[in-house]
Amino acid sequence: MYTVADLVLANARTRPEKTAVIDGNDTVSYGQLADHAWHLVGGLQGLLPAGSRVVLLLPRSADTLAVYFAAHLAGLVPVIAHEQLRTRQLAHIVDHAEAGLALTTDRLAARLSTCLPPQRILTVPGLAASPPAAQPVRPRVIGRDLAGLIYTSGSTGRAKGVMLSHDNLLAGAEIVADYLELTPKDRTLALMPLSFDYGLNQVLATFHAGGTVVIQRSSFAPDICQTLLAHEVTGLAGVPTLWSDLLRAGSPFVTARYPALRYLTNTGGALTPAAVQALCSAQPQLAVFAMYGLTEAFRSTYLAPGRLQEKPASVGRAIPDCQVDVVDDEGRPCPPGEVGEVVHRGPTVALGYWRDPEATARVFRSRPGLRPPLQETVVYSGDLGYTDAEGDLYITGRLDELTKIHGIRVTPTEVETEVSAAGLTAAAVAVFVADPSGASEPRLLLAVQPRESSFSVDALHAYCAAELPPHMRPGRIEVLDELPRTPHGKPDRQRIRAFLTSEGADR
Repeated sequence: MYTVADLVLANARTRPEKTAVIDGNDTVSYGQLADHAWHLVGGLQGLLPAGSRVVLLLPRSADTLAVYFAAHLAGLVPVIAHEQLRTRQLAHIVDHAEAGLALTTDRLAARLSTCLPPQRILTVPGLAASPPAAQPVRPRVIGRDLAGLIYTSGSTGRAKGVMLSHDNLLAGAEIVADYLELTPKDRTLALMPLSFDYGLNQVLATFHAGGTVVIQRSSFAPDICQTLLAHEVTGLAGVPTLWSDLLRAGSPFVTARYPALRYLTNTGGALTPAAVQALCSAQPQLAVFAMYGLTEAFRSTYLAPGRLQEKPASVGRAIPDCQVDVVDDEGRPCPPGEVGEVVHRGPTVALGYWRDPEATARVFRSRPGLRPPLQETVVYSGDLGYTDAEGDLYITGRLDELTKIHGIRVTPTEVETEVSAAGLTAAAVAVFVADPSGASEPRLLLAVQPRESSFSVDALHAYCAAELPPHMRPGRIEVLDELPRTPHGKPDRQRIRAFLTSEGADR
C-alpha cells in the first residue's frame, strides 16, 4: 500500500464481499465501498486541480467514509471538520486551508453559506446523483504527498492545520494494527470524531487489517452498549470522559457482559487507578491499552495491557518503529525521574503546520547530533514528562502550563492526577489564575465532576490537605454535574476556566 486510498482498493481486490462498514441496519462490503467511492469521483473530477483542499463537514457514516476515499481517489486533500463546529470556526478552517470546495449535507450546508460560493458547496446526495466518470483517471500521488490537514483544538489561539502525508497515515495504521493485533475478524466501534486524529486512525488501522468499522453516532452510554452487543464489537477507543460515562452506577457496561469485546484503547488523558480497576472489574476479559499521542506525531506510545495495573499513570513506551525521548533545555537526554520535554521521531512525524512556517520551525526541528548530510525532523511536543527506571513514560503537563507555587514547579495535569487518586471524582480540571489580591503567586482553582451522589467538597479538601503538598492544594473547588467537553470528548478547559474565573463563581 502506498496511499490512503489503497486501504480500500486493496481490500476490494482481495476480499470484495467482506463487510467493511456497519452503519445501523446497513452493511457495506469493501467492494461496495470502493464502487461508491469511484462513483463519487465522477462528480469531483474537473472541479479542482490535484492537491487542492476540500472540507468535509459530514456526520460519521458509511457515506462519509466513501466521500473521504473518493477525495483521495480524485487527488484532493480532505480536511475533515467536526459536525458540531459553527460558521465562525468553519470559516477559519476554509480560509486557512484555502479550500476550494466543501462536501456536506442539506442539514449542515447553511453553516458554510458565508464561507464559500454556493456552487462550491456540494451535498453528498447531489454528488452521488452526478453521472459517474466514463473512465475515471486517478491522479499520480505518492506516499510523501499531503494526504490531509487536521486542525488541532489548541488551548489558546486559532486552530492550526497539521499536515499529514500518506506515509504518515499508513504508518500509523500499520503500527496500531500491529500492536493491537487486529485481524479481519475485528469489529471496531467508530465513536470518536473522524476530525480527531485518534478517530481517523482507528478507521484506517481497522481497514489495514481488513476488519469492519461499526459506525456509532450516539454517545449515550446505553446506546453504545447496545451497539457493542448487537454487532459483536471487538474494539472500543475512547477518552477518559467516555469511561466515566460507561462506568456510572447502573450502566449496562457494568451490569452486562460483552464476550466479543476484547480490547479498549485510551488517549486524551491518563486513566486513573480507580478507572482502571473499574474497567477491569466490569469486563475482566478486556485488554486495556493506555496510549499517548499528539496530532503532530499522529501516534506515539502505548502501555502493554499486562502492565496497566502496575503502572496505571504511565503511557508506556514508543510504538513500533518510533522513538520517544525526554530531553532537557539543551536537548540532552534526561535521566530517569527527571522531567523534560517529550520529543518524537519516526515515520508518523507530520510534515509541519499548513501556512505557518514560524510554528513549524518551533515544533518541527532537526534531530540533534546528526552530521550533514544526514537530516531528520523530530517533533518537540511541548509536553512535559519523565521516564522511570524501566523506560516507561509519564506525562506531567505542558510547557505552556508550567508555573511555580511556593517556588516549586507544577502543572495542572499533576494536580489533576493527584486529585483523581482520591477516587472521589469522575473528572477534574485544575486552572491557575492570577490572584485578584495582587499576590505574586497564582491561585489554584479546581472544577470537579463527582463520582457518586454522596460526594462532599469538604471530604475532597480534607484529602488534599492530608495527601497533597501545599503547592498542589486547590484554593477553591467548584462542583459541576458534568464538566463541559470539546467536540472530541475532552474537558473544555477554556469554558471551565471562564466558569471558574467568572464573577458568579469567584467566591
